[in-house]
Amino acid sequence: MQSVLNALRVLEEVAARQPIGVADLARALEMPKSSVQRALVTLRTAGWIRQAGEESSRWVVTTKALHVGRRATGELSLRDTAVPFMEALRRRIDETIHLTVPEGSDRMVLIERLETSKSVRTFMQLGMNLPVHASANGKAVLAAGPEEAAERYIAEGLPRFTGTTIVDADLLRAELTATRLRGYAVNGGEWRSDVSAVAAAVTAEDGLPVASISVNMPTSRMTEELRASYGVLVRDAARQVSDALGAVERQGDGTAG
Repeated sequence: MQSVLNALRVLEEVAARQPIGVADLARALEMPKSSVQRALVTLRTAGWIRQAGEESSRWVVTTKALHVGRRATGELSLRDTAVPFMEALRRRIDETIHLTVPEGSDRMVLIERLETSKSVRTFMQLGMNLPVHASANGKAVLAAGPEEAAERYIAEGLPRFTGTTIVDADLLRAELTATRLRGYAVNGGEWRSDVSAVAAAVTAEDGLPVASISVNMPTSRMTEELRASYGVLVRDAARQVSDALGAVERQGDGTAG
């Protein structure tokens, strides 16, 4: 255990003072040089540090720390990337825009909300859980993911929330097929009867869904014409976010052209 703690302390100190050598590390950490050297060898073997150019006695951290940090803050990076596109969509249509992420296999979590200026609006608190099969956000993600994941979800049962909730497995399968064809999912008061929405999945470079963006409004305001036109707009916004996330990933990997 002590060797692990020593390695972590050395890594933090290298990151804070790079490039740095063994003697300076030993003084700063008040550790024997031999202990520092062993920690450096361990960190180098694991790919966390490297020698600073031709200075074989001085060390810097590698980009591995960056990649781990990006994964740890993935939700924050997603939000930062998505918000400008969400804002552009809100300015265009002046309706509430949501960003949700899947949590586990049975719910979506609202992580960002941009409000409409209209006095009659929907409201959901950040952090609220949404059911997958009864929300546009959830159906968008379910349709964009592997079919086996959708089948596992269906096998768990489809609870009813309102009179329009899809609780029949075959009907949900048909709805997911339609979602894939048009590129966006719809919700006509299926979770809360007073809330309707259209949503599209945001995908990572591997094509798997990592989030969804939705346009949300009172059911009384969602006409068939608006459902179709807003569906196309939210589909385009989600694609833009997906493309932007892919560009960030490629740049972080050092493969951007």
